[in-house]
Amino acid sequence: MVMPLFDTASTMDASTAVPLGVSVPRADSGGSRHRAGGRANVACYAPGVSSLEIAYIAPGGEWKLQSLPNVTHGVHHGIVEDLPYGSRYGFRAASSEQSLPFAVPTADVDDDGGQPLLLDPYGRAVDQRDGFLTSVRMAGDFDWGTDERLRLPWRNTIIYEAHVRGQSMLHPDVPEELRGTYAGMAHPAIIEHLTSLGITSVQLLPVHFHMDEPHLQDLGLTNYWGYNTAAFFALHPGYATRAAQEAGPQAVQDEFKGMVKLLHAAGLEVILDVVYNHTAEGGPDGQTISFRGLGEQAYYRTDGHGKYVDTTGCGNSLNFGEPRVVQMVLDSLRYWVDEFHIDGFRFDLAVTLCRNAANDFDPRHPFLVAIAADPVLSDVKLIAEPWDVGYGGWQTGRFPGGWVDWNDHFRDALRSFWLADRAALEAGGHGGSLAKLADGLSGSAALFQASGRSRLASVNFITSHDGFTLNDLVSFDRKHNEDNGEENRDGHGDNRSYNHGVEGPTEDGVILARRAQSRRNLMASLLISLGVPMITAGDELARTQQGNNNAYCQDNPIAWLDWTRTPESHEMLRSTKRYIRLRKEFLAAQPHDFPVRDEQSYLHWFDQDGHPMSMERWNDPHHRVVQLLLGSDNGALPGLMVVNGSNTDVQISLPRVTAKGTHPQMFELRLTTSPLHELRQGGRVASGEKDLVEAHSISIYRT
Repeated sequence: MVMPLFDTASTMDASTAVPLGVSVPRADSGGSRHRAGGRANVACYAPGVSSLEIAYIAPGGEWKLQSLPNVTHGVHHGIVEDLPYGSRYGFRAASSEQSLPFAVPTADVDDDGGQPLLLDPYGRAVDQRDGFLTSVRMAGDFDWGTDERLRLPWRNTIIYEAHVRGQSMLHPDVPEELRGTYAGMAHPAIIEHLTSLGITSVQLLPVHFHMDEPHLQDLGLTNYWGYNTAAFFALHPGYATRAAQEAGPQAVQDEFKGMVKLLHAAGLEVILDVVYNHTAEGGPDGQTISFRGLGEQAYYRTDGHGKYVDTTGCGNSLNFGEPRVVQMVLDSLRYWVDEFHIDGFRFDLAVTLCRNAANDFDPRHPFLVAIAADPVLSDVKLIAEPWDVGYGGWQTGRFPGGWVDWNDHFRDALRSFWLADRAALEAGGHGGSLAKLADGLSGSAALFQASGRSRLASVNFITSHDGFTLNDLVSFDRKHNEDNGEENRDGHGDNRSYNHGVEGPTEDGVILARRAQSRRNLMASLLISLGVPMITAGDELARTQQGNNNAYCQDNPIAWLDWTRTPESHEMLRSTKRYIRLRKEFLAAQPHDFPVRDEQSYLHWFDQDGHPMSMERWNDPHHRVVQLLLGSDNGALPGLMVVNGSNTDVQISLPRVTAKGTHPQMFELRLTTSPLHELRQGGRVASGEKDLVEAHSISIYRT
């Protein structure tokens, strides 16, 4: 249906170029969603067009079209008289013939041969009805009560990386209408699982409005992970309950805020995984949704010939050399903190956000400096995925103070020691040295020292959403991504995994027992290491993706958490809870600044005979046993970690430690990852005396 619209006079008005987006005019007051009036100040940075129009429709009204008469430094702005909360709107470059009617797109009428209206980069919601996208004017009021951000210190933080949809989709205690939703994420059954597990912070995969890539649509698949953002201020409505979706964007927003409020009430922080490195518009031949139509040369990084520079592998890279792009991202981050009480952010491909005019990573990039100087953003958790796919893209350890980095060195070292090395040993070869393992367990201090940061700048992880699950790491030698429709060409080939003798599922009890012990070794190593541990959702339940190490397009049971109780899942959950309790118990007995102040903390390394480690032993690949005594001069509870990465049980001599210089210290065995934990727990051994540590195991003692 084509409806005539009438353009208002393009005369100057009292509008302002700030703030960007849709806001209450400065001359007005109020702002409640229940206001009857609809006057709005509309401002959009669109340097690629000479004149910009807004098409809009108020709830229950008809489409209207109006030019934005003012342009200030590339920002088109104007006053719109009838744009109340709930109105849908979008932008387009003004026609040279203003008298032509504007065609409202429908299934059979498409005015511009593509997305007919451009989304507002500052739009607070996206509506998808009638087969096309529009932004929505939103109100921000919500009854937060006494809720506020939790501000948990890094040293006490344990991150749990989860997907809103996958977390509750199969949970039997979550009502069917809430499964896979924001409300489902905050259901008592999910919260009870998280709090009883002992984690402190839920890190959610992207919840910004995102779109599916065309090639996935052709395959009948979707971008399940959501790393394809189209609107940085808008929630993804597909994760809301059907009732909220039908009620509209305001109900979707309220459901998400309710989730945050409930998680906070349970003592759980909410961290968002955010994708500011590229947009869903893809490469130059991709669809035009917003930024490309408003000014692609400003919004996207290009070379001297106007061609896209892609350091993300997704077709485009946002141009962080453009102040307005930096401003947009800062405004977006601040919006999520102020309006949604978000506790922190994990930045996908963060190096792209910090590339200078020469396309090199700059730890003093204006974006990083601006965050450090911002009173709101400098007070939240900032987590970098410290790489992208461009030249010089690996920058782990180089982000500035105030940031923590995903530590891929830790991931690779721990996988190599417990899996790749074990595979080599059982094949008659030898593994690597202990040095990389020790570096990871002690927080990779040297890696972060140059940037002026401590061991707490290391986010330690064994797995993440991207790659094998913990269970699949010990069950598959090769990736099995056939369901992704790319003939198993996608996904990483360097997994450092070990199937323990059989590829995939097996009923062989010996192999299952070996896999279980390797799972425990990896999880225990993660949770007793110095730094900030991150668990991937489902690893505590021995979840499998059937060997798929790139399940980004699998919105189905392959990627969802399986809550079926099995002996394997029960045992893994008990073990994970045990390791978290032990971590918290140890840290509670240390000073508040442990392990940041090295002059008061100690990490002493010993060989299996209780002697200080020599350089020869550090570099000897045949030496696979090491002991770590750690604590603080002012701490009340030193700990001793013994790692045996060899194929045989080893008799060790505990280090000679005296209590207050008077008599030998007694050590109590708190846990072992071997199958003998229940039998051996609580055993006491004096320092200098001998004890047996089982092959391929970790033993933890306390004084």
